[in-house]
Amino acid sequence: MSKISPLAFVHPQAKIADDVQIDPFVFIDADVEIGSGCIIMSHASVIGGTKIGKNTKLYDGCVVGADPQDFRWRGERGRCEVGDNVHIYQHVIINRSIHTGASTVIGDNSYIMAQSHIGHDSSVGQYCVIGNGAKIAGDCKVDDYSILSSGAIVHERCQIGKWVLVKGGCRVNNNVPPYSIMAHNPISYYGVNAFILRKGKMSEDRIDDIAKCYRHIYQCGTSLFNAMRRIQEDVTPGPEREAILTFIRDHGMKIAALNTDLLD
Repeated sequence: MSKISPLAFVHPQAKIADDVQIDPFVFIDADVEIGSGCIIMSHASVIGGTKIGKNTKLYDGCVVGADPQDFRWRGERGRCEVGDNVHIYQHVIINRSIHTGASTVIGDNSYIMAQSHIGHDSSVGQYCVIGNGAKIAGDCKVDDYSILSSGAIVHERCQIGKWVLVKGGCRVNNNVPPYSIMAHNPISYYGVNAFILRKGKMSEDRIDDIAKCYRHIYQCGTSLFNAMRRIQEDVTPGPEREAILTFIRDHGMKIAALNTDLLD
């Protein structure tokens, strides 16, 4: 049986699972779906066009599915989709899409820490951590198992690969390849995200191969074209090598911390 406070507003057209807990002063709009086992804490708001999976917890004062903060938006009915087992902490704002039928997406088992912001049409993968006060602009992608530390800022249309760690306060102004650590301002390559990869049960040999790839890209002083050739010749084929090469092929010159003097 749903535990809905009489001091909450739940629109009669909202679809709420039977066991959802909704605390006082919560606002649930029309065209909202909330799955089984969810907890919505005081002063949280879930705006129309939002779907929330199972066992997700919304903490005090967060706003999920908020109107997009974009001058291009003219009232289109975009959506916001939040997966299962997600924690969205105090005063987080997540904007829905500016396009009818499109969605801002938060993947399963992710932690969105207090006072962070995720802009319209962005996606956060599974098992991600978005640190306190981190800001993700519109049309960005943060792939699975990645961490944005507190105060990190991701500019619009940037893509962050899987298993990435962006250190606190960094300004991400371009795409970040998978398995890497980025630090400082201006942003710079800081190494392989080995500690977290080991937590994910990746072998030392595979981590060494990732490190070899990034030595060619960031530390050998050669062009990006030559670095890719060297990776193909020097690094044993495997899913991590291919993920790095594919990311670079897809994003070309727009790779964070890359010395643009070495692109030719």
